[in-house]
Amino acid sequence: MIEVCCAIIVKEDKILATRRSPGMHLAGFWEFPGGKTETGETAEECIIREIREELNLDISIIHQLQPVEHHYPEKSILLIPFVCRITGGQIDLTDHSEYRWLAKKEISSIIWAPADIKVLMRYFQKH
Repeated sequence: MIEVCCAIIVKEDKILATRRSPGMHLAGFWEFPGGKTETGETAEECIIREIREELNLDISIIHQLQPVEHHYPEKSILLIPFVCRITGGQIDLTDHSEYRWLAKKEISSIIWAPADIKVLMRYFQKH
């Protein structure tokens, strides 16, 4: 099982969604940004590093949500979601093709990666 961290970045009443670039696994699907933990790295360290690398943003963690297990045909992941806020930087995409700030009513306007749908459900149970 691959351990992956993701950030639900909140700003006012919106959350940040990023679109996977062509050539990536699940290209074209939308997700919460993040990535795999490296050896010896905590989940918290991972999400801060990944968001800095992928979006050029500094974030602070508000809290962690319960991890989600998801099984794709080619791999299984444990997705560890963190609710975060931006503390510095400007969005500069390095891995994704697009980003959007979405209000709750706009969440269903895009096609989410299957594991991220489970995270969305957990997030909206709490918020």
